[in-house]
Parts: sequence; C-alpha cells; structure tokens
Amino acid sequence: MHELGIVFHVIKQAEEVAEANKVQKVCKLTLEVGQVSGIELDYFRECFDWAIKKSKFMQECKLEIIVIEGITYCRTCKETYKTVEHGRICPFCGSKDTYLVVGDKVIIKDLEVI
Repeated sequence: MHELGIVFHVIKQAEEVAEANKVQKVCKLTLEVGQVSGIELDYFRECFDWAIKKSKFMQECKLEIIVIEGITYCRTCKETYKTVEHGRICPFCGSKDTYLVVGDKVIIKDLEVI
C-alpha cells in the first residue's frame, strides 16, 4: 500500500514544478522506477489514475514508467551483476559483501507541460 504514498509525493513534486513555472497543466509524467524499489507497477498505475483526479495540474496526465534494472556491486571481486537474478550473493565469487548500486529509487525523469 506504500504505492499510494509515493504517488502522492510524486504528484506533489510535479505540481510544485508546474506552479513554479506557471504552466497550465502537466500532460505527461515520465518516471524511472527501480526494479528492486518494491513498487508493484500495476497498483502504482491504478493509484496514479485515481490520485490525479484530485490534482490541480494533472487531471489528464499520462504516466510513462521506465524500469531501471537493479545492479549490485561486489566489494570482494569488484564485479557488478543483475540483482534480481542473483540477490545479495555475488554469482562470481560467492561473497555476501555486496551493495546495491542502482535500481531501488523512483525518480521523475520528465514532465511534458503546456
């Protein structure tokens, strides 16, 4: 259910940008969503479609989502690998001394406005 909270946060940020730039409306919002962000994309879209109806600038806004692949780095062997396929254990050396490099964030990439 955290998707709804994230949707509200994204809409608030987009509306602040719209208001600061004196635009009439936001036509399209492009988000980068990390593959391991924990967000259920279908539910996120449903929440977005519901929440924009209450928005001043975004009532007809289209949502585009770009999924960013999760990539993990191994401190032991200095290799990177796909997080979803291998998790926290490095597939090259078996080390657990790893950390996520990219793929856990939600970022507004672009707003199309008029």
